[in-house]
Amino acid sequence: MRHPRTRPALQAAAALTASLLAGGALTTGTASAAVPVAQQAAARPDVKKELRALEASFKGRIGAYAIDTATGETVGYRSGERFPLLSTFKAPLCAAALHKARTSEPGLMDKVVKWTADELKPNSPTTEKHVEDGLSVAKLCQATITESDNTAANMVLKQIGGPAGLTRYFRSLKDPISRLDRYETELNDWTAKERRDTTTPAAIARDLRLLTTGGALKAKDRERLNAWLIANKTGDARIRAGLPKTWKIGDKTGTNGEIGGANDIAVVWPSGSSGAPIILAVYTHRSVAAADDAVVAKTATILARGLGRL
Repeated sequence: MRHPRTRPALQAAAALTASLLAGGALTTGTASAAVPVAQQAAARPDVKKELRALEASFKGRIGAYAIDTATGETVGYRSGERFPLLSTFKAPLCAAALHKARTSEPGLMDKVVKWTADELKPNSPTTEKHVEDGLSVAKLCQATITESDNTAANMVLKQIGGPAGLTRYFRSLKDPISRLDRYETELNDWTAKERRDTTTPAAIARDLRLLTTGGALKAKDRERLNAWLIANKTGDARIRAGLPKTWKIGDKTGTNGEIGGANDIAVVWPSGSSGAPIILAVYTHRSVAAADDAVVAKTATILARGLGRL
């Protein structure tokens, strides 16, 4: 017996397949039961097309990746290409310190670390005030993430085995790509052919998902890391600026104006403090010696719409 809806259903499926292939960067996960998959796809933007147009106006390179942790759906653009980590490494760095304190060095977060005036790096607003008395590793992590304090980051790095120690931590997260090779501020010396101190948007987004919503850290450590990210003071003009003010966002930026580098990685709760979050990673660089916050914000908007969250 012939069913009258067979042909339209096949046509809808074919249209959906063609739409996804045309989009290139857009992939879909579990669809809502209330809205047909083909209808959902038709309502969403072509992420690849929009980011290609934004990239052309930016006159540089944009790398982006987003994960909806509720569905597993992802969208991305140049998500497998390498970009300089810049200061975004500071989020997994502090996660590595929390992990070490939990698994092999109890008391690490309370350990007081001191440094000399000669070890102070540019952009060290907290550590420059504590050369005499030092700070606990927990306070150093707070400054590392919320203020992107470079001296604080170097002191935390020394507690986990330096740049090589962070690279080992990336590998423990099943990330074969991300790597740190140098301390601040030398790691910002970067050219397009450089593999040192790099990641890909997809790799770092998966890492951030494990660290902020998955099982890579114990619950209390995960909550502590998220609290630092939410308290970040450097990201208001980037991913946060491209999303609704009512959303709760924790992020870590990275900047190098000399290479036009403006990065941001974030865990985002669209429903406030409840509900499954989305993970965003945006990396940019160009030959113009100026970082562009607006292009990061616009990319965040495009990614959130691509996941159907806007």
